[in-house]
Amino acid sequence: MAASRHASYVQIVTDTPFLTGQFLLAMPGMGDPRFAHAVIAMCAHDEDGALGIGVGAVIDGLSLHMLLRQFEIEPGDAPDAPVHFGGPVEMRRGFVLHSLDWAGQDTVDVAGRWGLSSTVDVLRAIADGSGPARWIVALGYAGWSAGQLEGELGTPGWFSAPAGDALLWDVETDARWASAFRAAGVDPRLLVADAGTA
Repeated sequence: MAASRHASYVQIVTDTPFLTGQFLLAMPGMGDPRFAHAVIAMCAHDEDGALGIGVGAVIDGLSLHMLLRQFEIEPGDAPDAPVHFGGPVEMRRGFVLHSLDWAGQDTVDVAGRWGLSSTVDVLRAIADGSGPARWIVALGYAGWSAGQLEGELGTPGWFSAPAGDALLWDVETDARWASAFRAAGVDPRLLVADAGTA
């Protein structure tokens, strides 16, 4: 029952089979513990594969100021924000998901909703006050090869949600998972790990 309900929802909320600019939410009982209560901002999804940045958990013991100093960048007036667990792939690689009021040479426009930058120039801009107004810094990403995500969406592991941008900028990290489900009309308290049998 849960799998068919999930598949129907994906068909209803997407105009295309691709999820760029939407959120993937891990369902309870997700087999991979790295994705427990995951909220993934989907930044690229097409016939060649998919890439998303996790925004539902932070990396303990790491902050923006610590990261900036590793690059010998003076933090300036930048707030000492947490660094998010972007995903299990290339954990040494950094990404900044940000508002579209700033762009660098490598910035990718994500469906007209967010920018995604992955070079040190965005960190320098944040530190000196010339960067984007809204941003989330993350290490690592979640990636899928061609057709892999589509296959996973046919199981009850993931839920696709077209939540608004406020989920990124105005909701605390540890509240994003439940907030995104509520925005999609689902009470997260009613979700269970196993559908069971009748």
